[in-house]
Amino acid sequence: MTGLIDTHTHLDSTKFDNDRDEVIARAREAGVELLFNVGFNRETIPTTMELVEKYPFIYGIIGWHPTDSVDLKEGDLDWIESLMTHPKVIALGEIGLDYYWDTSPKDVQQRVFREQIAIAKRTRKPIVIHNRDAHEDVVRILREENAAEVGGVMHCYSGSWETAKKCLDMNFYISFGGPVTFKNARVPKEVLAQVPLDRLLLETDSPYLAPHPHRGKRNESSFVTLVAETAAEIKGRTVDEIVSITSANARKCFHIS
Repeated sequence: MTGLIDTHTHLDSTKFDNDRDEVIARAREAGVELLFNVGFNRETIPTTMELVEKYPFIYGIIGWHPTDSVDLKEGDLDWIESLMTHPKVIALGEIGLDYYWDTSPKDVQQRVFREQIAIAKRTRKPIVIHNRDAHEDVVRILREENAAEVGGVMHCYSGSWETAKKCLDMNFYISFGGPVTFKNARVPKEVLAQVPLDRLLLETDSPYLAPHPHRGKRNESSFVTLVAETAAEIKGRTVDEIVSITSANARKCFHIS
């Protein structure tokens, strides 16, 4: 298996402090060609940029996470917008809404979400959406802000097929990670079966959400192979076909030649 792209990982997490180089090496040995690392707050944006500068095969996605919206200070969004000009920063994210964790008021989350969509449109970058228990508001804001103009990714998708269709209509790709491999993951498997092949992406979200049989343990980018295998089984395709298709989709979505 070669040519894989892990479209969403957090290799700068402190969970990798003791063996980060080994984790990255394992991903490469498993056939992962490119890794997209996500910096989502004041601490992880600089560490993401360090990885982007150090490794030619790591690209950056930079944004302000909805759970941290209340911590946003004057100048932070200007900082993010300035980083959008970096040749290896390929998207703005992860942004969106999170109504599960009660850390930032909904109105603050929605304002910061809208402001970052505006940055993406000004800088012509796709957006990566974090959506937890906020499906209706996420779709509504994407529509109201005409996010279809830049498109992007519904990261680690967990919603219904009805919501996925609305996102597909707005120029978004649907990305699946470890949870789709869980034996009891009926809805994600049904949604993946219906997502058009040309809109399908793979990710790990490591160190979170490790796939079966590593569920509950630290996730890492090499495990994206397990997500690819599950997608191939659901789609009735070979693993090599899924790898080729999803990697081409990632390059198209994030404008990587």
